[in-house]
Amino acid sequence: MSPLNKEQLNQIRDERKEQIMRAALKVFAQWGIVGTKISMIAAEAGVSQGLFYHYFKSKDEAFIALVKEAMEISYTSTKSLQSIPISPLEKIRFLTEAILEEESKYYYLLIYQARSSEGVPDEVKELFTQYSMKAYVDLLMPLFAEGQQAGEIVAGDLEELISSYLTILSGVMVMNARESSDYRIPEVDMVMRLVTK
Repeated sequence: MSPLNKEQLNQIRDERKEQIMRAALKVFAQWGIVGTKISMIAAEAGVSQGLFYHYFKSKDEAFIALVKEAMEISYTSTKSLQSIPISPLEKIRFLTEAILEEESKYYYLLIYQARSSEGVPDEVKELFTQYSMKAYVDLLMPLFAEGQQAGEIVAGDLEELISSYLTILSGVMVMNARESSDYRIPEVDMVMRLVTK
């Protein structure tokens, strides 16, 4: 068997790191930073604890990287709505569908854990200053205003409407991530009734 070349080794490293990151996302989302142990992440990933340390110096480093990734993806995706050539209501529906997707649930629970847990690293607290609820409200303000002007979105205070919309969706995703059999994710149409005229 021939030895692996540099490109193959890099691909294996990248895949292994991604495997550990996905496992860490799930464990941090469920247990928070204080309740998570590196052994739990390693077990979820199916790797040794030593391999975890090959990619991360500490669980804090992995937590910071995941929260940063989640916030950047969330903010960038929301911002990119502006350039899609569809009506404001269709953009809000598109955002709602994206938030309610099954694969989003661990990111939302991670963000919730990071916002509400004790023992969160200062770097994460700084991220929440940059990506505050107000930043998202400000980002969505022109879209909702355009929707009100087009007669598609309910009238009223835009800041309150957008804050309520985001809070409800965040709560839905936190409940969904908890995987309770008693809880059911609402249909997109049900959520859209909150903002549709």
